Amino acid sequence: MFWRSVVGKLALTILLLVSFVLLILTILLLEFFEEFHIDEAEKEMMQTATRVAELVEQQPNRSTALETTERIQDPDSRIAIMFDEEDIWVSDSANENLTEFQADWIEKETGLTDVLTNDERIRKQIVLPGTEIEAMIVGAPTFTNDGAVFVYQSLDVIEQTKAETTKIIFLAAGIAIILTIFFAFFLSTRITSPLIKMREAVSDLTRGEFNTKVPVLSHDEIGELAVAFNRMGRQLKFHINALHQEKEQLSSIVSSMADGVVTLNRNGDMVVTNPPAEKFIEDWNFEHNIEMTEDNRPLPAELNQVLQKVIDGESEALHEISIQGRNYVMLMTPLYDQSHVRGAVAVIRDMTEERRLDKFRKDFIANVSHELRTPISMLQGYSEAIVDDVAESQSEKNELAKIIHEESLRMGRLVNELLDLARMEAGNIQLNMETVDIEAYVDRVMKKFNGLATDNQIEFSLHKNITESFVTIDPDRLEQVFTNLVDNAIRHTSECGFVKVYIESNSSEFHVFIEDNGSGIPEEDLPFVFERFYKADKSRTKNNSKKGTGLGLAIAKNIIDAHHGIITVNSKVDQGTTFSFKIPQTK
Repeated sequence: MFWRSVVGKLALTILLLVSFVLLILTILLLEFFEEFHIDEAEKEMMQTATRVAELVEQQPNRSTALETTERIQDPDSRIAIMFDEEDIWVSDSANENLTEFQADWIEKETGLTDVLTNDERIRKQIVLPGTEIEAMIVGAPTFTNDGAVFVYQSLDVIEQTKAETTKIIFLAAGIAIILTIFFAFFLSTRITSPLIKMREAVSDLTRGEFNTKVPVLSHDEIGELAVAFNRMGRQLKFHINALHQEKEQLSSIVSSMADGVVTLNRNGDMVVTNPPAEKFIEDWNFEHNIEMTEDNRPLPAELNQVLQKVIDGESEALHEISIQGRNYVMLMTPLYDQSHVRGAVAVIRDMTEERRLDKFRKDFIANVSHELRTPISMLQGYSEAIVDDVAESQSEKNELAKIIHEESLRMGRLVNELLDLARMEAGNIQLNMETVDIEAYVDRVMKKFNGLATDNQIEFSLHKNITESFVTIDPDRLEQVFTNLVDNAIRHTSECGFVKVYIESNSSEFHVFIEDNGSGIPEEDLPFVFERFYKADKSRTKNNSKKGTGLGLAIAKNIIDAHHGIITVNSKVDQGTTFSFKIPQTK
């Protein structure tokens, strides 16, 4: 609305102020001119009466005095010369309504008698006897013959003069008001135009347009305000950019953290979260059957309890949480607003892998100890038998030496496999990639197992579906994979069983299936078959046909991973097992 704007308020203030001053001035001028006109008329009439009285006194010729009187009189007034009560001369007047002076006026208007009796000059406003005309009358005595001169004039003439003066005053006041209105709007516009530009610039600043500048149109206070505003805009841009950089840097740091980070206020509302923290919250809600939406993001109960503990104790708290089979450790630290705790920040770390590795380390030590203890015990026992001459004949000693040799080879294989596996898991595996003829390569590798399959009375077959004859692989490493998988399949398959190898090669991948109908792998053991020292024989019974180190599948998985491939297993107890791996073709 216009009158609520600065322009309207300023213009209205100036207009009201000037109007008030003009009103007071007009009233005072009207009062002044009203008295002024009356005083001037009375003064002029008194001068005329005095001059006529002097003329009558000094001029012996009566006719000459009367003629001179008619010349000096005002046309709208009348002059009455009273030589005595019976002899009164009255002049003509242009105002026909102004009646002639009568001797009885002196009796009716007692104030007129002072001229004759007291020889005083009078000024008086009367209503002419016999009429309703208001008139102003003055009188001056003539001292030679005790007469008097009266000059009177209708007040209508003075009123007309006053009306003309009033018109001029009101006209001047109207012109002054019009000029004031124009000046007020002009001045207020000049003053408020920079303010309007500043308001628009402020609106631009609120929208983030910090390059907005206000033009400096003057060097007064408003100009200085514009300069200060432009300086403020530059400072705001600098500080906002600095804050954005800090915020983006902090956001990048928090988002890239492997640990979950949650910032909470005192009410338990989540202010900031990163992806690991959101994953933790989703898992918690899923486990507790809580549906989470954009408007409803409940804080997990464990976090809320720890938050209250941190707020009440004003100290950090450590808490462990288990969700969906994973172990989390949460460290919550209070956030202060000066001396007041305004919230807390929680760092949530997934300790599942660390716990698994710790358990794996313990199991690894136990497994290595177990695997080495058996051959060391056998080496020690058989060597003592030789030293103590328990074996008397040379053939017995040779037999014991053969066993010692086999156990030493087994220990060597175990140590070599551990070293290979350690290098692979450390990322130090070196592949010697070659482009080989896949059909000739597979035939050569599979021939090694024909004798072993025949000795175990197992049907061993090879099936090929090759559309791409060449593949780029490390032939020695991949032969190690074939050896592990096929050897395991033959050793865990009973007599009259079968082991089938399917080879598929196309332009996109090299795919191998190794299927047997052996004893199978229990379902609960399937997730762990590619871990070190995995053995389906949990009792570790001495079965020479199934004896192994438990490292072959772990090595095979690392070799396939190094080829950027995938290895999987499907198995059912007493029905058989199928290992498969595929390696993408490289051009």
